[in-house]
Amino acid sequence: MQTRPSLLRVGIAGLGTVGGGVVRILQEQETLLAMRGGARLELVAVSARDRAKARGLLLDGIRWEEDATALASAPDIDVVVELIGGAEGIARAVVTQALQNGKHVVTANKALIAAHGAELAALAEAKGVGLAYEAAVAGGIPVIKTLREGLAANRYVRITAILNGTCNYILTTMEKTGRDFADVLAEAQAKGYAEADPSFDIDGVDTAHKLAIVAALAFQRAPNLDALHIEGIRSISKTDIHFARELGYRIKLLGITSQRDGEQVEQRVHPCMIPLSAPLATVDDAYNAVQIEGDAVGRLFLEGRGAGAGPTASAVVADLIDAARGHRMPPLMVPAASLPSLQPADISGLKGEYYLRLTVVDRPGVLADIAGICRDQGISVASLIQHAHAPEEPVDIVLTTHQTRESQMQQALREVALLATLMAPPQMIRIEAP
Repeated sequence: MQTRPSLLRVGIAGLGTVGGGVVRILQEQETLLAMRGGARLELVAVSARDRAKARGLLLDGIRWEEDATALASAPDIDVVVELIGGAEGIARAVVTQALQNGKHVVTANKALIAAHGAELAALAEAKGVGLAYEAAVAGGIPVIKTLREGLAANRYVRITAILNGTCNYILTTMEKTGRDFADVLAEAQAKGYAEADPSFDIDGVDTAHKLAIVAALAFQRAPNLDALHIEGIRSISKTDIHFARELGYRIKLLGITSQRDGEQVEQRVHPCMIPLSAPLATVDDAYNAVQIEGDAVGRLFLEGRGAGAGPTASAVVADLIDAARGHRMPPLMVPAASLPSLQPADISGLKGEYYLRLTVVDRPGVLADIAGICRDQGISVASLIQHAHAPEEPVDIVLTTHQTRESQMQQALREVALLATLMAPPQMIRIEAP
């Protein structure tokens, strides 16, 4: 039987938006948390880069450590909360040293878990301590607990998710306002929804980190970022969003994982067209959503805020309550030593439907050329759109396909790109029916 402490002494590394939120919850909900966890959560020490920065936090009587790694060895700290971020450097050092010193770790660091999750899980198990990371995926949505505990009786079939609020905000605003990507991105940066360097979000890397964790839990594999196919949303234009609506779809950046051909695990991040009737199509602005399909439970849908002080801090403190209860299980659901390497399912073998937009000079024979390329690649066209326009001017030709293989579609794209009448790179978006 696991030991329940009467007092859990906490050290926090990182006092940004989330760290500040954790401090406030610990202070404002002290009595409630003690009742629910069966032990008092006492904030003993904190560490951050700039001690002089105004944070609006009450830190009287709380020790300040200039070096965050000091939290990992302090004898008066039982659990270290790592909120620094990044797969390497100080964040990895703090977590590794804390586990080596027999301290529980709670983290919101998706990059760290995606890159080193199996190694850190093995260390936590060897030292008999907890490694919890609910806040690393989808903010306040309890995805990790749902997969690891609530649905543990299920064999997972497929997980489809919106995991980046910045991208969802940009795509939603483009649709609502009819504005282009660059304009909306600049507005998102001005409002603080997007970073000054937004590439981590808009190029799909943030979603990929989270999906790697989800796939590892769902299919009992070591996280493997190299196994992911990743595309972002930079190429999505207001024209694509308009045609998507005309065809009965919305465009979302999705993370998708499933098991294909026995041992292979599919992990892909890319923009998708999804039917307007799909639950994921209704998720707007900076919200996240996760759709889980299990063999016993069927389909579940979780939606909520995927970032921010309140939602993410809520997930961090939930993990602290588990530690106070003495609740501990293998961080990746099963012992790390039993986790095989993740065998990726190559995206070239994907079968699905596709949207293809070609900007061409409309001359006799253009459609015949496009149709011939599709025919030669065994691609069956499901629909075609070409709006009225002036002769000899650029026009968008949009077609959707029936089920075809990704490898055939990619070869068709290479051949289409050689057409003399093509005025811009071809745009391809996969169509999903989650």
